[in-house]
Amino acid sequence: MKESWQYKAFKVFNTVILLLIVFITLFPFVNIFAQSFSAESYINSGQVSLWPKGFNVETYKIIMADNIFWINYKNTVVYTVVGTIISLILSTMIAYPLSKTKLKGRRFLTLFFVFTMFFNGGLIPNYVLVTSLGFGNTIWAIVIPNAISVFNMLIMRTFFSNIPDELEEAAIMDGSSTFGVLFRIVLPLSKPILATMMLFYAVAHWNSWFPAFIYFSEKELFPVSIYLRNLIKGAEATLGTGATSQDNLTQIASNIKAVTMVLTVLPILLVYPYIQKYFVSGVMLGSVKG
Repeated sequence: MKESWQYKAFKVFNTVILLLIVFITLFPFVNIFAQSFSAESYINSGQVSLWPKGFNVETYKIIMADNIFWINYKNTVVYTVVGTIISLILSTMIAYPLSKTKLKGRRFLTLFFVFTMFFNGGLIPNYVLVTSLGFGNTIWAIVIPNAISVFNMLIMRTFFSNIPDELEEAAIMDGSSTFGVLFRIVLPLSKPILATMMLFYAVAHWNSWFPAFIYFSEKELFPVSIYLRNLIKGAEATLGTGATSQDNLTQIASNIKAVTMVLTVLPILLVYPYIQKYFVSGVMLGSVKG
């Protein structure tokens, strides 16, 4: 079929718009990456755009040479993995029953969870509760209080409700228990939503720093986000070298900010392409009930 000039014009226009959107999206990332390898004077004068100016890796060397950085980085990986697993398990165990219309008190339970999205006990009661449970300076202070996102759980519930009841009824007739139906039928069909929730929870745990800032008193337990935050603030102790003064930190503030952004976002950028296809279908299927 011969394409009309109107359709050809539309394709050209559509291509230009999409390329413009791609450029606008990628420019901040490329710019920050270029700044992380640039000299401070070029950054402050606004000469760095898409390519480093005055190539500089001193900040990377200082950070990479600090043993505390790697300890904190390992902590972040552990907190993220453990927290994401716990969050996925708990969210699934709540979302699946709530997806069943025959569950008694389903509406009340749903409203109960939604209520917690808008109201909470506050910072001080939460601190008292967590410390009284003995979670201070432990991984549980990070992964337990924020284990469930009600928003994510509601998306999972909607996804589960779209799975045909006939599949589960057939499995039950074959002798499967409730947990058998969940693990053998529902979860294998729910890879898109599980991958989506894994990404949501992993990013949240990876970027989280405030709970550790409140509940941890030992720097060996900090996640890397607090290490980098202290680095930006110019905390000399976090550098672990003793050779960099507060004045020097202030002078290279822009370069430090760029380096910390790269180190923080890089792992997520490396993981995202592998689950992107599940991410798109999971959000679409979990957000609209058919």
